[in-house]
Amino acid sequence: MSNNNKSTSDSNKQAANSNADLNVVIMAGGSGTRLWPMSRTAYPKQFLALNSEFSMLQETVQRLDGLGEFATTIITNEEHRFLVAEHLRQLDHHAEILLEPVGRNTAPAIALAAFRAVAQGNGSSLLLVLAADHVIDDQASFQQVVKSAMSIAREGKLVTFGIVPDSPATGYGYIKQGEALNSGDASGENSAACRVDSFVEKPDLATAEAYVASGEYLWNSGMFMFRADIYLKELKAHRPDIYNACEVASQALQADMDFLRIDKAAFEACPDDSVDYAVMEKTAEAVVLPLDAGWSDVGSWSALWEIKTKDKQGNVLQGDVQSKDCSNNFIVAGDKLVAAIGVDNLVIVDTKDAVLVADKSRVQEVKDIVAKLKQQKRGEYIQHREVYRPWGKYDSIDSGERYQVKRITVNPGAKLSLQKHHHRAEHWVVVSGTAKVTNGDNVTLVSENESTYIPIGVVHSLENPGRIPLELIEVQSGSYLGEDDIVRLQDNYGRAEDKV
Repeated sequence: MSNNNKSTSDSNKQAANSNADLNVVIMAGGSGTRLWPMSRTAYPKQFLALNSEFSMLQETVQRLDGLGEFATTIITNEEHRFLVAEHLRQLDHHAEILLEPVGRNTAPAIALAAFRAVAQGNGSSLLLVLAADHVIDDQASFQQVVKSAMSIAREGKLVTFGIVPDSPATGYGYIKQGEALNSGDASGENSAACRVDSFVEKPDLATAEAYVASGEYLWNSGMFMFRADIYLKELKAHRPDIYNACEVASQALQADMDFLRIDKAAFEACPDDSVDYAVMEKTAEAVVLPLDAGWSDVGSWSALWEIKTKDKQGNVLQGDVQSKDCSNNFIVAGDKLVAAIGVDNLVIVDTKDAVLVADKSRVQEVKDIVAKLKQQKRGEYIQHREVYRPWGKYDSIDSGERYQVKRITVNPGAKLSLQKHHHRAEHWVVVSGTAKVTNGDNVTLVSENESTYIPIGVVHSLENPGRIPLELIEVQSGSYLGEDDIVRLQDNYGRAEDKV
C-alpha cells in the first residue's frame, strides 16, 4: 500500500465534499485489548504505528487515495476524539468526526452515518464501511474490488467483502457463498460476486479445514458497502428498535468544534447489535465479493508477527534488541535494551510501565490479563505512562509520597486550560521553547532554564506562543495528585465538564 501522506492531502477536496457519491465510514472506536501493553483503552491499536511509520487509522485513510471523489466520516467515542482529529491533521485530511456518547456496536454506528447522509440530501450515496485497525497490503487489489462493489451496491444490494482464506483460521467468522450474482455487467467485472448463503460463527479447527477445502467459504472481514437509504430500509425492516433510536438521536445533531454530537439519552436507549446480526444475516439482498489483498485484522501479537518481515531465524525484532540462539519470537523494545537468549516462540513487548512475556500460541489470553488489571483497578490497562492531550502530551517520569514529576510537551500555538487545583502546587522548569504563563493576575514569558511556581488554589494556565514544541519539567507537590484535581475555568477544547 502507499504510505505517502502527501498523496492523501491531494484528496482533501474530495474528502471535504459532502455531496460526494461515496462516503467512506471508518469505525474507530475499538479498544484492542489483545495488543496490550502497547494498545490501551485510552490509546488503542488504531492509533499505533504497527505496520509502518503511520498509525493504522492513517493507513486506512491513505488506502483510499485514488478512488476518486469521496467524503469521509470517522465514528469514534468521546475519549478518542482529539486523537482522531490529530491523526487526520497530520495527513491534512478533512473528515466529519461523529461522536458516539456510548458504544452500541456496529449496526447503530452505521445507522448514524446513514441518517447523516440522508439529512444532507445524499440518501442514495454509497457507504463504504471500514475498520480503522486493519492491514491491507495490496492497495490496488483492494481498490479494484471496492470499485466492483459500487455498481452492485447502486442496484440496492448490501455488499460485504469476504477475505479469501489462506489457512483454516479459527479466529474469524466465515461467509458461505451462494449462487453467482448476475449483475448484468457485460465486462464480467462482477463475475466473482455471489449471494450470501449464510454467515457462520468462528469454527473449530476441523470445521475450518473443511470450509477452506470446500472453496465455498470466505473469512468475514467486517467491511461493507451499501446505499445509505437501502441500509436504513433494511434496518427498519429487521431491527426497527435500532432504527427508531438512531433516528431520534440523529435529529438532535450538534456541531462542537470539529466534532458532531448526537442526542446522548436517545442513543443510550439504543440496543447493542452488530451489523451482521441486525441486518446482513436477515436481509435477502446480501452479496459477498471475494477480496485477496493481504488482509489482516491484526487481532493478536501472533497475527502481527505473521505479517512482519522476519530474520533468518524467524524473529521479528523491533527497537534495541540483542538476541542469541532465538527463533520465531516477536520482541519489541521500548525505551530500554531487551536481551534474549535461547528462547523460542515468545512474544516480549516492553513499554515504559509494563512488560509482556507470553508464549506465541497463547497470546489470545492477553485479554485475560487486561481484565484482571481492570478488576484490580490498575491504571496500566487504561493508559500509558505517556498520555496524549489535545494540546500535546505528558510523561509521568517519577512519583512518590506527596510528589510527582512529569515531562510536558505543548504543541506550537496550543494552550492548556485555565484551571486551579485544590490539593497541589506546581513548579515548572522550561527545558526548551518559551512558555506563556498565566499565574493569578500575572502573565509572563518563561524561557529555557527558567522556572516558575504555581501555589495551591491559584488560577493558572500554560501556553506555547512559539513555533517549536515547548518542553518543561513539572514537579507537583501536595496531599493529593490525581488528575481529577483539576477545576477548569476556561478551555479551548470544550473540556470544561470532562477530564479528557
